[in-house]
Amino acid sequence: MFRVTGGTQGKERLVAEGKAQPVYRRIADELRAAILDGSYRPGDQLPGENQLMETYKVARATARQGLSVLINEGLAVPRAGAGVFVREFRPVIRDGIARLGASTWPAGRDIWSADAASRDLQVDQVEVGRAQAPDHVRALLGLDDSATEVIRRSRRFVLDDKPVLMSVSWLPAAVAGATQIEQPDTGPGGTYARLAEAGHAPDKFREDLRARMPLADEAERLQLPPGTPVVEITRTAYTADGTPVEVNEMTADAGSYVFRYEFAAG
Repeated sequence: MFRVTGGTQGKERLVAEGKAQPVYRRIADELRAAILDGSYRPGDQLPGENQLMETYKVARATARQGLSVLINEGLAVPRAGAGVFVREFRPVIRDGIARLGASTWPAGRDIWSADAASRDLQVDQVEVGRAQAPDHVRALLGLDDSATEVIRRSRRFVLDDKPVLMSVSWLPAAVAGATQIEQPDTGPGGTYARLAEAGHAPDKFREDLRARMPLADEAERLQLPPGTPVVEITRTAYTADGTPVEVNEMTADAGSYVFRYEFAAG
């Protein structure tokens, strides 16, 4: 049993079992429960500030704070001039093993197409050029001080008109220089097919994943709603003799992806 104490200006509190609880928490808890049980479905509009003020007898600041909790949790998104809506989640299924296997780049198929299925995947920002490798990339590629020049490929991937991933690849110039890898369009099979043609076919991959909150420029470029984390993926490609030939640093909208890894036991 709850009772309201406190009055106005966002200071209302609930007393439950002897413990004070801010009213905005009750608002958030009850809306969250309604989202999770399907009473509010993806894309549905949540009650606005005026409606919450009337229902809970609270000040506007309290109603706004309750909605902000759901936005920060990633369950809801604000739309300017329209209100707050239940977040829609139509994920990209990123199969971390199959997308690098025989059915993709060795067969002349772009590995990114494996993620998109029949959806509209575009690359809308591409930058390619030579650069000096940052220290951490130089270490991953095993470059000594005399061979630090790399080919840098930066891309942004847009799925169904929504940016979902940014990718920066670093390849030793001694390996990838003077190949189509230095062009915006790397051709059928992409970068790995071109490496294979140059005698540096990837044979093994390692991926490290880390979840974190986005930097300001990442949130802007990925058009992330408030409260949305990103997943940072660092993939290193190795030839059969263990030589690293690419480091790919990716930043993915965590609200757009499911990361799948399927492999045999033993």
